[in-house]
Amino acid sequence: MKIAFGESRQSSIGIEWELAVVDAATLEQVPGAEVLLETVEDATDGPIRREYLTSMIELVTGVHQSVPTAMDEMRALLERSLSVLEPRGLTLMGAGAHPFGDPTLQKPGDKPQYRRVSERNAWWGRRMAINGLHIHTGIDHRDKALPIVDGIARFTPYFIAMSAASPFWMGEDTQFASQRTMMFQQLPTNGLPYHMENWAELEKFASQLEGVGLIQNPSEIRWDVRPSGWGTVENRIMDSVPTLMEIGALTAFSQCLVERMSRAIAVGEPIERLPYWFMRENKWRAARYGLAADVITPRKEEYLIHVRDGIIRWVDELTPIAEQLGCSENLEDVRRLVRGGPSYLRQRRAAGDGGAVAATRLLVDELRAGTPTFKENR
Repeated sequence: MKIAFGESRQSSIGIEWELAVVDAATLEQVPGAEVLLETVEDATDGPIRREYLTSMIELVTGVHQSVPTAMDEMRALLERSLSVLEPRGLTLMGAGAHPFGDPTLQKPGDKPQYRRVSERNAWWGRRMAINGLHIHTGIDHRDKALPIVDGIARFTPYFIAMSAASPFWMGEDTQFASQRTMMFQQLPTNGLPYHMENWAELEKFASQLEGVGLIQNPSEIRWDVRPSGWGTVENRIMDSVPTLMEIGALTAFSQCLVERMSRAIAVGEPIERLPYWFMRENKWRAARYGLAADVITPRKEEYLIHVRDGIIRWVDELTPIAEQLGCSENLEDVRRLVRGGPSYLRQRRAAGDGGAVAATRLLVDELRAGTPTFKENR
């Protein structure tokens, strides 16, 4: 199977944000996506588009060279969406999963690919009411793509810890920071990327999957990080998050890492990797413990590091690149996020007063505000 890799400007970015449609009064997730989608020109490939469930939408930016301009577009898309939904008693919620809703009540849209996911995956497919955040970063040469896929995959625990926004499932605290991570990896072809030595090996892998009926096109290889036909590396590790501030912070962190790795490859420096089994362990630890996880590193002198410390260390390392890319403020928001607490911690704090319904109300309010409700802001 041939896998195309288009031309992209190095470190250009595009963002995809999956959101649940909820009743503004009851906060239940409801099949109201068409209320919005019937008002847009192209609900399939446009910037406001349908997604797997009839109770979710996706907001997709165009190609941008800087995080601030991408966030300006995302803000405009969100405001347009809310202007249609709110007068009809609906609103949007950004999280890996709805805190108290019954996922089996959510139905896939009328698309063959969606029906295959639901039918083939049986019990898991009927509960796939989850939302993610995907960040595309441009790569100026295909030969860089697979090493950077490996490189970004090593940072899986950092991205999970910062974005974790699904501690609750059907009203119960799962004790995981990201229940979505555990759900999504149950599907075939999902999960961490396998190491590929070159593009030919990737195409052979895809042909083998096609040959046994596992996929019909390359887009069905749903790795946490993957090369995209747009000429990008697509970071799909993260839960959907509630606020624009968090999207900007995560996008800046991802963009700066990709740029750093691209520069390293250009001068012949190796990209650090971890064995697959260690990456899998790190992924589980971050999904379970979030910022409190201790994760394995490639550095022999410091085999384990606290996720919180690792994130801050990399913010320091990436700050000069952020200044050059024009996303310094967004990268600095990573510090604020780590200090104030990702969504899973904020939801638990809200739930201490009013259960999973209160956590859902917080998510809806934060989305409207655009910034997290950190403890210091209360």
